[in-house]
Amino acid sequence: MKQIASALVKAQREFGPALKTSRNPHFKSKYADLSAVVEAVIDGLNNNGIALIQQTHECESGVIVETLLIHESGEQISGGRLHVPASKQDAQGYGSALTYARRYSLMATTGIAPEDDDGNAASKKQDLNPEVIAQIILNTQTMDDLKSCYAKAFKQFQGDQDALAVIEDAKNRRKAELMEIK
Repeated sequence: MKQIASALVKAQREFGPALKTSRNPHFKSKYADLSAVVEAVIDGLNNNGIALIQQTHECESGVIVETLLIHESGEQISGGRLHVPASKQDAQGYGSALTYARRYSLMATTGIAPEDDDGNAASKKQDLNPEVIAQIILNTQTMDDLKSCYAKAFKQFQGDQDALAVIEDAKNRRKAELMEIK
């Protein structure tokens, strides 16, 4: 892991911002789409001998994406598997879930966030989207992280039963996955 770790540190110095150039009309917000995220990291990765691979894994309810960073030495780092349920069981639903999973998996693996990512504003209930919080919960790596993230989300959405149902479902799924890993 010595060579890829050193190369990744150098690559991260070259990463640009993931520009929020796309608009989500449903939530009336801007976001960094998949191409903006790839553009932010690909030159830095490639300049330092790192290839970006995003594998898909079989899943009936949605998509599972695993982002791999493979160094020219053969060493590699996996960002772990990210499951995103398909909103509809058709090509459009799966395509949308795949794009979403690829974008968030890549950001998590490379350690980048969209430019102007307003973490402080996101702490306000009206700016939060329970589906996004659910994805954050689904990406937790440890049981302690899961508990902490869920507790914050529960406190934030207290009284909003629909939002809590989405968050509770994500918590239960991730807890089951983490228990399976042990």
